[in-house]
Amino acid sequence: MPVTSVESDTEALTMTLVADFPVGPERVWAAFTDPRQLERFWGPPGWPATFTSFAFEAGGRARYEMRSAGGEVARGSWRFVDIEAPRGFEVVDSFVDEEGEAIPGMPSMRMTFAFEATEAGARLTNVTYFDSLEALEQLIDMGAVEGATLAMNQLDAVLQGLREFAQGKGTRLEILDDQHVRIIRLIEGPRALVWRAHLDPDLMRRWMLGPDGWRMSVSEIDRVEGGRYRIAWEPEPGTEGEAFGFDGEILLLDEPRRMVQTEHMTGTDLPTTTNDLSLYEEDGATLVTLLIEYPDAATRDAVLATGMVDGMEQSFQRMERVVVG
Repeated sequence: MPVTSVESDTEALTMTLVADFPVGPERVWAAFTDPRQLERFWGPPGWPATFTSFAFEAGGRARYEMRSAGGEVARGSWRFVDIEAPRGFEVVDSFVDEEGEAIPGMPSMRMTFAFEATEAGARLTNVTYFDSLEALEQLIDMGAVEGATLAMNQLDAVLQGLREFAQGKGTRLEILDDQHVRIIRLIEGPRALVWRAHLDPDLMRRWMLGPDGWRMSVSEIDRVEGGRYRIAWEPEPGTEGEAFGFDGEILLLDEPRRMVQTEHMTGTDLPTTTNDLSLYEEDGATLVTLLIEYPDAATRDAVLATGMVDGMEQSFQRMERVVVG
């Protein structure tokens, strides 16, 4: 995790984030000044960012929006004040509406980004300056410290490249907090095919099976936002276990990049989770990222204890063999 500290100073009216990276400052600079790289980490998990414009010059503006799993949209705007490549830049960051106008009652903040070389690579120092204590406290209450930490900790995959970051490491689990886990897996294949494998019922039956000895007995998907889905599995003859399945609703569909859906174990009173799937392709490989939101830590731990991650790894291996391969 690259973030080493996030500190707020109520006297200086600042929030300072420091992060260290095992690459040179020019590489970190490139990630922050290319909107396609920047949007891969600027939004925290569950709120990915999309930069709709990016005029990287003094006086220029950039606009971005972050969309939650539930479809809520938060929009922001940067006005570039000063740029000193590759050492740093300064912006005024504002909350804006759909037309790009500042939202009354929401603070605007001056932010500086400084990149410096270290013995191990590079250090980012990001300082946010507030006009008042009320504005600083408002952002902290909105989860700015946690959100900034989670967002910046996504930079590793961007800076290293997908294969260096994930190739050969199998299905990996990250516990983000009591309610959220992130599961990542690199698939050697194009995003379009990996996307189809997650939504085409015929392809799903070929790989989404977990351990050997199981088969998918139901695969029904209404492939639209608001559509319902139902999937179920049953053991093949000679395999122990009871049939089970899941059902839910597709909350967000941004083909072929992101799908958010609820998930509930059919026929039970177990709590519903929210599953946020995103795919990113680089050089013919696709990083699958699944962010799962649980109602509480107890539910999270109970689900993980079932061996879910191991089962997913067996399914992903099968996808590479019979779908992508």
